[in-house]
Amino acid sequence: MRNAFADELTRLGDEDARVVMLSGDIGNRLFDKFKAKHAQRFFNCGVAEANMMGVAAGMAMNGLRPVAYTITPFITTRCLEQIRTDVCYHEAPVTIVAVGAGLAYSGLGPTHHACEDIAFLRSLPNMVVVCPGDAFEVRAALRASQQQDRPVYIRLGKKGEPVVHSGPLAEFAFGKAITMARGSDACLLSTGNMLPEAIEAAHALEKQGISAEVVSFHTVKPLDETCLSDVFVRFPLVATIEEHSRIGGFGAAVAEWLIDHSVTPRQFIRFGTPDAFFKKSGEQEYAREVLGLSGHQIAAKIADALRQG
Repeated sequence: MRNAFADELTRLGDEDARVVMLSGDIGNRLFDKFKAKHAQRFFNCGVAEANMMGVAAGMAMNGLRPVAYTITPFITTRCLEQIRTDVCYHEAPVTIVAVGAGLAYSGLGPTHHACEDIAFLRSLPNMVVVCPGDAFEVRAALRASQQQDRPVYIRLGKKGEPVVHSGPLAEFAFGKAITMARGSDACLLSTGNMLPEAIEAAHALEKQGISAEVVSFHTVKPLDETCLSDVFVRFPLVATIEEHSRIGGFGAAVAEWLIDHSVTPRQFIRFGTPDAFFKKSGEQEYAREVLGLSGHQIAAKIADALRQG
């Protein structure tokens, strides 16, 4: 995902002289192409993320299109006050790009995990929260962010994630989910880098004779309410899938929508991380297995729920 982001950013820099890149002292080689072409528009702000966010807000309010980038906890929790007051309060068109969201940096421990950021950012007025599911969604989301006159938060995985879409997304739009596969027995609503796991779960369910629809909910705020209205009518079971705490995340946003619109689901399951720090030692795949977030575990729980329901 991060390689797709760097490449698309370079293209946007070629097209629009307002595009400015701010880095929190990471990914310097990643942006070699951008720096080679637009050296005067690349700023390494150092390990001073709060200052970087203030700089980005100032640039945005003076007609530039800043993109601020670093590891997820450091560009969210470390500078949440500046995001809230400098960026969101002023409706500054800053694109905040977080790398290594969820448990992508699992091996580095809880200081580098990010399972609370969706909850923080979606609670801020004026903020768009986007969680791309693969490299093509990353490219489309970054390009769409430059057409917004408001803050956008883009939550990336790390690198090496499977590419799910077959090609560029010509009709990508914030707040409009993408149906990846049609089904009739259950609907899997996935956000962010869990999309490949959702597709794996659908394949596992198919082997058990269960037809699962898979939808990429790349935008957590605003939600695609039309899609939600449709799937909760059509399906006996709907599940949300995310690599984020079940408190305040995508599943919580959908649950809030259900309450606000007086919709009573037949069965609704939320897959996410528990209300606890993940303190075990292991990489992302191991963490997902421990937390029940791998495709085969998701499929097993859904199949069991359908049998009992």
